Amino acid sequence: MLIIEDDPTMLRGLEDNFQLKGYHVRTAWDGEQGLNTALTEKPDIIILDIMLPKIDGYDVCAFIRKRNLDMPIIMLTAKNRELDIVRGLNLGVDDYLTKPFSIKELLARAEAFIRRRRCQNEPTVYRFGSCELDTERCTLTRDAKEISLTPGEFDMLRLFVSRAGCALTNDEILNAVWGYSRFISSRDVDRFVASLRNKIEPDALNPSFIHSIADIGYRFDLPQTDGNSANN
Repeated sequence: MLIIEDDPTMLRGLEDNFQLKGYHVRTAWDGEQGLNTALTEKPDIIILDIMLPKIDGYDVCAFIRKRNLDMPIIMLTAKNRELDIVRGLNLGVDDYLTKPFSIKELLARAEAFIRRRRCQNEPTVYRFGSCELDTERCTLTRDAKEISLTPGEFDMLRLFVSRAGCALTNDEILNAVWGYSRFISSRDVDRFVASLRNKIEPDALNPSFIHSIADIGYRFDLPQTDGNSANN
């Protein structure tokens, strides 16, 4: 991701918070540097301040869109006039936050955009063992019989299969599935995993797919022999 912000204190704070969430962060303190970085590195998402030296945020956004780059752009502004917001949206900004803002809200919005972008490129059908997860129809079958999933279980399983082979912390799972909910805790993640294992594992006590990683979280292994496919 790329953060373009001329306030050094805010820039460092944003960089630290996103890095703590596992993002690879590039930064720029003026519009010219930020635009060059955006065009050469094509980040997954851009956090963009309006008031910048050399080139303001409006022009940065406009030039990015003229180059047909479609990464999400979240604009940060100290202004709250409707015309300023409308101008940004008309230029291709996807979302905006008015300073001062909640860093948790910014993190949640950024994650939502990245999750949506990832979903656009992911397969629609995943097969593992005797199970088939159809992310387009929102169904799970096991031995050709449909298995009922709660919304949280479905979103968690979708996260696991789309990030197969990756170690995910409980916090990463929690934030990706539920955002910054005050009502879901790390222990709830463990309970949802236990429920999923009972529904997809041949032996829930000796899981083949959802593996626990001590002091970290979980990893989903998607057997290559079973494969996964996309039906578009």
